[in-house]
Amino acid sequence: MKKLNFTRLLISAAVCTVAMSAQAQSGFYGLTAPGSSYVELGIGQSDYSVGNGSGLFDSEDGDTAYSIRGGSFFNANLGMEIGYTNFGKINRAGGTTKAEGINLSLVGKMPLSPSFKVLGKIGTTYSHTNVSSLDPSVAAGSEKDFGLSYGIGAEYLLTPQWSGVLQYESTKMQFAGDRSDRVGLTSLSARYRF
Repeated sequence: MKKLNFTRLLISAAVCTVAMSAQAQSGFYGLTAPGSSYVELGIGQSDYSVGNGSGLFDSEDGDTAYSIRGGSFFNANLGMEIGYTNFGKINRAGGTTKAEGINLSLVGKMPLSPSFKVLGKIGTTYSHTNVSSLDPSVAAGSEKDFGLSYGIGAEYLLTPQWSGVLQYESTKMQFAGDRSDRVGLTSLSARYRF
């Protein structure tokens, strides 16, 4: 059942993103305008809020994270984005905890100047988490589920096509043992508009 929902989400998001991008390039700008579609690559630092069980083992809070995203704006301020993020792997409870996810979000932007914009997003992330543990108080296993995600950020235009994006995102994820926790991400991305 969950696998079928994930497949539907991916197909729907891909079709919408491709349709918006194609429409932007076709010369008919009813939903999008030139330069309103984008792709971006990001790197950052994740922040797991999962705790360390009994505290008998060393623990890490975060790791280097990577993301790739694409999106398109319907008008000057509102759009949609799909992306994949690998939140990295932390040492915890004598084992490791890792997470990754595919996100679909409604995104908004508010220009403060011609080259500087404030960004916001809210959506859902289909996450996959995997926990291994030597501590009996920390459940081990793998989980897949949908969770709420949101973020805020800022974009600075370097050229008409290129910009830098600094953002913070928070995602609710399901972990083994029927435990739901937040994983945060602070990232810096290079965005290319077409």
